[in-house]
Amino acid sequence: MDLAFLHPLYEHQGPWASVYVDTSRHTADTPHERHLTARALAQDLAGQGADEATCRAVRQALEELEHSSEPHGRAFFARAGEVVLDPPLARSPARDSAHWAPLPHTAPLLELAGEDPVCVVAHVDRRGAHFVLRTALGRQDAGGVTGRQWPVHRTSTADWSERHFQLKVENTWEHNAAEIADALSVCQEETGADLLILVGEDRERRAVRERLPRRLHDLVAEAPHGPGSRLLDEDVEAVRAEHVRQRAERELSRFLAARESGEDGRTGAVEGVPALVEAAREHRIDELLIRLDAPDAHREVWIGEDPDQLAVRRTELTILGEQRSWSARADDALIRSAAATGAAAVSVGSAETPVGGLGALLRWS
Repeated sequence: MDLAFLHPLYEHQGPWASVYVDTSRHTADTPHERHLTARALAQDLAGQGADEATCRAVRQALEELEHSSEPHGRAFFARAGEVVLDPPLARSPARDSAHWAPLPHTAPLLELAGEDPVCVVAHVDRRGAHFVLRTALGRQDAGGVTGRQWPVHRTSTADWSERHFQLKVENTWEHNAAEIADALSVCQEETGADLLILVGEDRERRAVRERLPRRLHDLVAEAPHGPGSRLLDEDVEAVRAEHVRQRAERELSRFLAARESGEDGRTGAVEGVPALVEAAREHRIDELLIRLDAPDAHREVWIGEDPDQLAVRRTELTILGEQRSWSARADDALIRSAAATGAAAVSVGSAETPVGGLGALLRWS
């Protein structure tokens, strides 16, 4: 996950209100239920010590969602009576929640907003194709292509006089498949899509896939159900979920390989809060790996005003010359440091790696 969009959160000192709300449920009572949720979350923040202006700003922002049709949810980050950032979520949170702390509680975003692969769904047939750009937040038209319109169907006769016509049909199919592949390649470049999903008859999907550039072969998947099937949406979501899973597995494999010691005993990866804090202070983190339910994720660390001012013990910051310090969650402090130095972050689901649930690939050992 690219953390650059979080920069506005680290331009101001806290404390911060961090709110996650589910907007996936839609019934006749939804507006009233969301009004009650807004009031309850604002009261929760007040109970944690949040100032009145910030509670009011959060409540107003939440009440604006009363008639929202957002498919999953939204996060709100507020301070000093102002909502600074309110990113939409690609997945619904397990429950509505509110946090008041020195740092914004951004770690849940790694799962709820972090991996949202963009895909182009190509509805192909013998005459052309229509492209739809899809993310977890919705879909939009992405153009298409119309190939040769005649002839596209075989005749049922086996008479030798029809062979020339049948050859024209084959040529038309091949020509249209090549045009669709070219147009789909251009669409992928323009949209930066992570996935290309082909929908249509087996032969037509295969013909287009075979003509795509080699650079796109690893991005292509095929949906078993056609455009008119109610199961097509499930096909697309299954492909997107598999892409996210494989991405996390690749990063975890990189971490495991980098963790193995070299001849000089140094490694390209670290795990555990003390080692991560040291790497963050020295701007060596290239990518954070975080397991959100792990014990180290909510372990206490100490932070100063700047992102690279963090320590396992408060006295360490004093020794480093920091006059002011606050207690913070380890995951949120490390994400702040990573965002400030252009590092990335990824949520991993392994039960054992990294040890404690926090690790990092390093820029140098």
